[in-house]
Amino acid sequence: MKRLLAAALLCCLASPAFAWGVLGHRLVADLANDELTPAARRAVDTLLAGEKDPTLAGVATWADELRANDPDLGKRSSKWHYADIAENGCADYEPPRDCPNGDCVIEAIRTQTAILADRSQSLDARRQALKFVVHFIGDVHQPLHAGFARDKGGNTVQVRIPTADGGDKGGNLHSLWDSGLIDRAGLDEPAYHARLRALPLVVDMPAHALPPDSPAWAQQSCRIATRPGLYPPGADIDAAYVATWTPLVDEQLRRAGTHLAQVLNAALAR
Repeated sequence: MKRLLAAALLCCLASPAFAWGVLGHRLVADLANDELTPAARRAVDTLLAGEKDPTLAGVATWADELRANDPDLGKRSSKWHYADIAENGCADYEPPRDCPNGDCVIEAIRTQTAILADRSQSLDARRQALKFVVHFIGDVHQPLHAGFARDKGGNTVQVRIPTADGGDKGGNLHSLWDSGLIDRAGLDEPAYHARLRALPLVVDMPAHALPPDSPAWAQQSCRIATRPGLYPPGADIDAAYVATWTPLVDEQLRRAGTHLAQVLNAALAR
């Protein structure tokens, strides 16, 4: 199992549209699952019935797999994974400037949550919306998915990524934040889940509050992406970088899990 997971993580490093990689997205979903209300859990079970893995974690990477499994939808939704807002100094969200035509992760979260919450929508439409919401709330909490357009969220910044066995491998800054820092811990999914569960619970969204506060989440991620030192001075990522930034990765994963649970609990309240 560990070997298969490691292979999946390496595949994710090569793709610029992924955020958090397989393990990171599954962890966000696992954390959210812990905090679902009974009503939300029943709705999730109904919506995901028939899926190969009918759990939030089981569909957490579905939106990244669309390019291979449904190229048309994958192309239409490709801009929904990120919002390049760092050039504007992480300023207050202005849709015409920051999300033209609604094609960014901020509006995608709101649009898909509205479909999920709408009982007049078909089961298929709501199932698809649930899978998008699970994924995009993970995406918006990856800081470089709210970063600079000029370097494609760190994709053009080449670095050497340290590995759990003490070696390193080539990659870019985006992939370092997607998977490199997570993989560096050398933990499997249950162990990493337990590590994140030990962090303080984030509660910053009132119960039944919709639409989701995705602009604030993107803005927070942007502020992390623009902190001094996040862009390393050279290509080699050293132990000090790992020690400094891995806690931020963990905090964002933990925060994403709580925010996802809050959104699902509100959207599926009845």
